[in-house]
This record gives sequence, structure tokens and C-alpha cells, in this order.
Amino acid sequence: MPEPIERPDLGGPFPEHLAVIMDGNGRWAEQRGLRRVFGHREGVNSVRETVTECARMGVKSLTLYAFSVENWKRPRVEVRYLMRLLRRFLLDERATLMDNGVRLRGLGRLADLPGEARRTLEETERLTARNDGMLLRLALSYGSRTELGDAARSLARDVAAGRLDPEAIDDETLRGYLYDPETPDPDLVIRTAGELRLSNFLLWQCSYSELFVTDVCWPEFRKPQLLDALRAYAGRVRRFGGLIDDGPRTEASARQARAGRAS
Repeated sequence: MPEPIERPDLGGPFPEHLAVIMDGNGRWAEQRGLRRVFGHREGVNSVRETVTECARMGVKSLTLYAFSVENWKRPRVEVRYLMRLLRRFLLDERATLMDNGVRLRGLGRLADLPGEARRTLEETERLTARNDGMLLRLALSYGSRTELGDAARSLARDVAAGRLDPEAIDDETLRGYLYDPETPDPDLVIRTAGELRLSNFLLWQCSYSELFVTDVCWPEFRKPQLLDALRAYAGRVRRFGGLIDDGPRTEASARQARAGRAS
């Protein structure tokens, strides 16, 4: 039975969908004179705490950038270790996912994953499919340009087969060909380790997402850092390319306006 939701009062809107670029595992380890794999190992603890806290706070969707298509270019030893770590995480965390009512979904070119890791992912997806709490998406062998290329090819095949009128194609049509078109776009994207780029992550979906960057490397990202990001989001006014003309406002009225737009 999942624990009751305990959403913190941040004085403003709360994000429904959080996405995280988990950066800095290797850097964290090297700064301590350790091999990079120790950073990946410690990063699992940050994943566990972030998933648990987001589920308890009532986040509806959490997307973690776990392994990019570019990451296959890393040394074979590191890639093999990451795939073993992925499988071990999926096995070890099943109880945590079930206890918190979390549904797991893979996102990316999942067929690229080694057999054991892929099968364990599929088994965990099936095991958690009936949970009715937060959706946890692990972006694995994922790249946004790859996703858009795959979507364009599928769309082109439907046009060539006469199933789709080219004149009827709009942005929502293309969305329907993405890996997971049903999940709403991220409200907030968090990036750790201080880098100021999206690194080919959800480029279509993050068009109007708010960004939060922290210098903290992923292995040290815990609940206090998560709350810092949520507080920063609560203070934002999202315009989605438009203008908000409410006239002069006090800080109190600004908070009320932000809360009203979030409801």
C-alpha cells in the first residue's frame, strides 16, 4: 500500500512531470580518486531517493536520462558495467517501486539493450503495470534526434502507404509518432553537475519546460536538492511564448496568479 501523498507547500505551482539529466557520476568519483564506476554505483542511491520522494510528493511522471545513444561510444568495460548496474537496479528496486505504487516504463531504442537487461526491464514493466501511482520513465539508449528520426520515418511510411494525408500533418500528428506520445511534456527539467545544455534529451518535449541547473553532481543529489529545484519552479511564471498582462502586482498577487494557472 503506497504511503499517502505529502506534497510540500512551496508557495506556487507544483510540477506534474519532472525530468532529470543525471550528470556528474564519473566526475564525482574522479574528484575523490576513485574509478568512474564508483560514481555510477553511488548514483543509484540518488535514483532511489529521488524516485521515492517524487512518488511521495505526488509527482505524476518522472523521466530519468539514464543512458543515451551516445553513451554506447564509452569504453566497453564501462558500458558493460552500466548494463549490469541497470539490471541489478531493476531487480533490487522492484519492492520499492511496488511499495510506492510506481509504474516503470522504458523510453528509447530498447532493442539495443543487452538481452538480460532488456528482459529484466520488460519483466519489471509488467510487474508494475497495474500500479496507479507515479509513472517512472527510464530513458535508455535514448537520443532526441534519434527519436525524431524514427518518428519521421514512421510518418513517411504512413504517407507513402496512403494512410496519412501530408496536408493534415501538424505538430500533434508528429507527437503521435514519438516513443511515448501519451505522457505530457515535462514541466521542469533538472540538470546536475552544472552543465548548461540539454544533451539531446527530449528536445521536442522540452520546448517550453522550465530549466533548473545545480552544480551538485548526481551522486550527491538528494531530497534537499530536489526541494531546491521545486522551490525554484514554484517561483516561475510560465508564459508558453505568450504575454501575461495582469497590470501591476504585488508579490502576494503574483503568487496567487501562479497558483491559479497551475490549478
